[in-house]
Amino acid sequence: MKMPGVSYKSISQITGPLLFVEKVENAAYNELVEIRTPDGLTRTGQVLDTSRGLAVVQVFGPTSGLDIGKTRVKFSGTTARITVSDEMLGRIFNGLGEPSDGGPSIISKERVEIVGNAINPYSREEPSEFIETGISTIDGMNTLVRGQKLPIFSGSGLAHNMLAAQIARQAKVLGKGENFAVIFGAMGITSEEANFFISEFRNTGALSRAVLFLNLSSDPSMERIMLPKVALTTAEYLAYEREMHILVILSDMTNYCEALREISSAREEVPGRRGYPGYMYTDLSTIYERAGKIRGKNGSITQIPILTMPGDDITHPIPDLTGYITEGQTVLSRDLQRKGIYPGIDVLPSLSRLMNQGIGKGRTREDHRGIADQLYSAYANGKDLRSLSAIVGEEALGANDRLYLKFADEFETRFVKQGVYEDRSIETTLDLGWELLSVMPQTEMKRVKREFIEKYGKWRKE
Repeated sequence: MKMPGVSYKSISQITGPLLFVEKVENAAYNELVEIRTPDGLTRTGQVLDTSRGLAVVQVFGPTSGLDIGKTRVKFSGTTARITVSDEMLGRIFNGLGEPSDGGPSIISKERVEIVGNAINPYSREEPSEFIETGISTIDGMNTLVRGQKLPIFSGSGLAHNMLAAQIARQAKVLGKGENFAVIFGAMGITSEEANFFISEFRNTGALSRAVLFLNLSSDPSMERIMLPKVALTTAEYLAYEREMHILVILSDMTNYCEALREISSAREEVPGRRGYPGYMYTDLSTIYERAGKIRGKNGSITQIPILTMPGDDITHPIPDLTGYITEGQTVLSRDLQRKGIYPGIDVLPSLSRLMNQGIGKGRTREDHRGIADQLYSAYANGKDLRSLSAIVGEEALGANDRLYLKFADEFETRFVKQGVYEDRSIETTLDLGWELLSVMPQTEMKRVKREFIEKYGKWRKE
């Protein structure tokens, strides 16, 4: 579509995905541009920077073959917008919000800027409603609460894609017949991964209550920058205009940050930690902070960003900055995956800072906090003793210590491990926790109230 505005033929330089256009008056940050080549082809771009008559334009596509002297750049005077509608549910789009499933374009009066406004802290409502994912290590130990942002820290080759698809299929709010939908955004994925997500959503029927945004590794890097903003703009429309409760899953934020670094390098900016731009913290916060609940609005946005830690290093800038902004983390373990345990979530470094606000009587069950604490304590003790037994031998340990060792093994093979299509209720998860703890003497149950041991414990009939 041709955009109204002034055309320029004053491109001075092309560097990677960037065009440098001189003698431009009043170019605005994030303004959309139309780039027309001498052979009549049209590409879209966006103003990334402007100063003293020079506009830096990021092209949504390849820049190879562009002729500096003959290529025209037309500035539209508008920022990037996306057409939003209820009809987006059940559809698949690319990173720019254009249909990629062969279906018709979305037709709606609603065209919304993709750069949303941050939620005013005063107008935020405190998250308090439990979201059941059907995965014991999340529901029981690192509970997800509606309106929370809870990232998954993974590593290359781990099962985060499978876990993301399982959460998207199974996530629900208990006891409420509310409109619930999933916005799934994937950045820099392979064609094989894209086909996996599409088939998973279609074959399980989850696509009917989902919107998919898929950006392939062969697509332009700028599309990876745009995708989270497009996905969250869609989520905000469905949540706050259509009063739906939205779960946004974004994978892989590492690919997003790599695209940020690529563009920063092309702009010749002074690099920060490990070559990433110094504003990466601010940039990530503009994505993560779009999750939440607003007073007076019935809808909500819950966010699960997924990132692969380079070299499995949790101190790497991407997971490090993400941890500062978000409300906890779920960490996948390579050791557990080597043992054939799926989903391989290591509960010890994992954390949900809002867990206490979404559990307990009337939300999950009255014994939830105590049983979670007891499971943490027993598993941590068992893992420490596992390391000790590797040095001194298991026969050198006391009777209680050997029980903790047995508990750690049982916890991994029965509580952590579950099927890809196994959807456990919170009652099943908590009852399983009590069953695993029953190998220990009641005198070791120091983090659970006596009344709960008598009511839920597996020792009471013995």
